[in-house]
Amino acid sequence: MNKTAVRGLVLAAVASAVLFRAPELRLRPMHHDEANQALKFGALLENGEYRYDKADHHGPSLYYLSLPVAAAAGRKTLASLDETVLRLVPAGFGIGVVLLFLFFAGGMGRSAAAWSALFAAVSPVMVYYSRFYIQEMLLVFFLVGFLALVGRYMERPRAGRALGAGFFAGMMYATKETSVLLFGAAACAAALTALSAGRHAAGGSPKDKPRLWHFAAAATAALAVVWMFYSSFFANPEGFLDSVLSFKVYFERAGEAGWHTQPWHYYLSLLAFSKAGGGPVWSEALILVLAAAGSIFLFRKRLGYGRSPGFMRFVFFYAVVSAAVFSLIPYKTPWNLLPFYAGFLLLAGFGAASLIDCLSPSRARFIILIILAAGSVHLGYQSWRGNDRYFADPRNPYVYAQTGTDFMKLVDRVNGLAGAHPDGTGMLIKVIAGPYETWPLPWYLRRFARVGYWTDAEAAGGFEGASAVICSQEEAEKLDSRLRDRFQPEYYGLRPGVLLSLYVEEGLWKRFLGERSE
Repeated sequence: MNKTAVRGLVLAAVASAVLFRAPELRLRPMHHDEANQALKFGALLENGEYRYDKADHHGPSLYYLSLPVAAAAGRKTLASLDETVLRLVPAGFGIGVVLLFLFFAGGMGRSAAAWSALFAAVSPVMVYYSRFYIQEMLLVFFLVGFLALVGRYMERPRAGRALGAGFFAGMMYATKETSVLLFGAAACAAALTALSAGRHAAGGSPKDKPRLWHFAAAATAALAVVWMFYSSFFANPEGFLDSVLSFKVYFERAGEAGWHTQPWHYYLSLLAFSKAGGGPVWSEALILVLAAAGSIFLFRKRLGYGRSPGFMRFVFFYAVVSAAVFSLIPYKTPWNLLPFYAGFLLLAGFGAASLIDCLSPSRARFIILIILAAGSVHLGYQSWRGNDRYFADPRNPYVYAQTGTDFMKLVDRVNGLAGAHPDGTGMLIKVIAGPYETWPLPWYLRRFARVGYWTDAEAAGGFEGASAVICSQEEAEKLDSRLRDRFQPEYYGLRPGVLLSLYVEEGLWKRFLGERSE
């Protein structure tokens, strides 16, 4: 492809990355994982305090990197935050992933990097989780930077590349402790790449030999980043040790996956073809086919100008090993496919560029370009559909334990009741439910000053003075006879198969209805 065509691809990739990730970030209700992260960040924002929790929440980078965005938006308290401010963080890193893919041009060629960037920009799974306030898109961003620098270091060892790889490795670990799995996959990929090169790997000038001090510098950079983040910038020195102790928690969770248990082919099936109920078909098969094609092309003896066989084989081995590791772990959630899918996207871009280059008749190239363009448009259409129409619909394969739109009616009702109450958001609300039924209520009730949370009815005590009671169906069965004389019941869906009961004090209910009728 000529320079003009490559520039057009880059422009399309960057424009698509922004247009699919930035608009309407408030549209989807907060997932319970997002709400957890939001309250954790709220504590840091308001009090400047953060302590790593080895049992949950993952690493601290998400919270610290949210501070500049909140500051730019003029937000200083949890109550002042909103979904847009929070989700701008992963959206920005999602756009950053697309831009980072362009830096692979030195190892895979300019056109291949441009195609990879375009595929990443329009990929439904990449777009959907770029709009999620969880750690995943930050992890992918730092992972891509890490892979780029490790691959280039293997091609030509340089101290700057080693230091950069160490920095990105540290940021990966500061984002999710489970990134150790990705380090293992990268190490295996490096070893397999060296083996595949055979005796040719021993050639090269002395300047192109790895240096022990390069590895020491990379490790120092990584440890410095990790120590700063996990120690809460030196306020909590034991945080780093806690991050190591967390391995036991997460590996036990992976082995005892419960309802998160899925078969080994779950991720590949999700990407290849999904259709649920009367919903539409979802497929990123184009990426999988092009990745397979790219994998075949990269083992040819000559890859063409601007392409490094060692670099691309490193990407290939990383993608295969990491995909195998994540597929074999019983615990599976859709967003966990992102770290290995980044490798697939790079291979797909390489495959697209290689197919175009290997076809000499202009008509054949034109047909391939039409197919690639149509496939990219189709991926983009799925991204639009997934975030504009099916953002909380379980028929979207990337919707997982998602808070439903019916829950937002409960939130609107509580806000309406506060408007009719003399104390406004100071009215007393009692929430009685287990953690799975409670979240994301703490996020949506963050502006209410008097909210209590209990896991069972007995612990909650009496209900005198309570204006509203929100409880799970299990607790509602215990409380219904006690509350019906003085409270008006309503029922709302939290997520598929999970209902919440809202009991509104009779006097407040009448005032609310009276104000609505005026």
